[in-house]
Amino acid sequence: MDTRSGHIVWDWNGTLLHDTDVVLEATNASCAEIGLPPLTLEQYRELYCVPVPRFYGKLLGRQPSAEEWEAMDAAFRRHYGAGADRAALAEGAAELLLSWKTGGGTQSVCSLAPHERLVPWLGRLGLDGHFERVDGDTGVTGPLRGKARQMARHLAAMPHVDRLRTVVIGDAADDAAAAAHAGAKAVLYTGGSHSRQGLKRVGVPVVDSLADAVEAAAELVARAGPRPPARTPEDPV
Repeated sequence: MDTRSGHIVWDWNGTLLHDTDVVLEATNASCAEIGLPPLTLEQYRELYCVPVPRFYGKLLGRQPSAEEWEAMDAAFRRHYGAGADRAALAEGAAELLLSWKTGGGTQSVCSLAPHERLVPWLGRLGLDGHFERVDGDTGVTGPLRGKARQMARHLAAMPHVDRLRTVVIGDAADDAAAAAHAGAKAVLYTGGSHSRQGLKRVGVPVVDSLADAVEAAAELVARAGPRPPARTPEDPV
C-alpha cells in the first residue's frame, strides 16, 4: 500500500473497536432508567448523534433534565464498563494498522473514550507501537460537546503531521465535523454508530469495511500530492 507519508487519525469505539453490540446494550439499560423502551440497532444508528444529550433528547422528545441525564449517563457507563471486555478489534484492523505503518504512513488515535482507560485498552489488544499519539477524553470536552476541539488539540500536538495529508477514519458524523474543524479530511465507516444513509448526508466518503476506509484514505492523501520537502535553515523564506 502506497501511503505517500499520509497520516490517519483513527476513532476507537465503533471503528477500530467493534463494540456496537455492547454500546446498544448499555444504551438500552440507560433508557430503562427513565422508562424508555429498548432500541433496535437500526433505530439506534438512525438516531444517534453527538453531543450525546441531543441523542437522548431525540428519544425523549425534549432535552433531558439534569437528573435524567445524570441517571442515564451513569447507567450507560456502568453497563458499558461491565461488557466492554467482550469487544474485539474490527475485522482486519490489526493487519491494516501494520500495513499503513510499514507503507510509510503514520497514525494516531483520537477518541471520546476516557483516556485513562483507552491507553491500557490498546495495550491489551496488542496495538502498542502503532501510533504517534493517543488521546482519549480527559474531562475537558467529552460526549457533552463532541470531538472538534479535542481533534484540533490532537493534531496541534503533532506539528510534523501535514493536515492536508491527514484523514480521520471514524463511524460518526461527529468524526467528520471534527476533521473539518481541524483542517483534515474524513472517511466514515458504517460498522459503528450511524446508518449508511445518515453518514451519506455528511458529504464525505462512506465505506462498509475498514479495508475500504484505508484505501479511501490513501486516495485522499494521493490527491493532496507529494509532501513538500522540509525547509532547511538556509532556505529563503
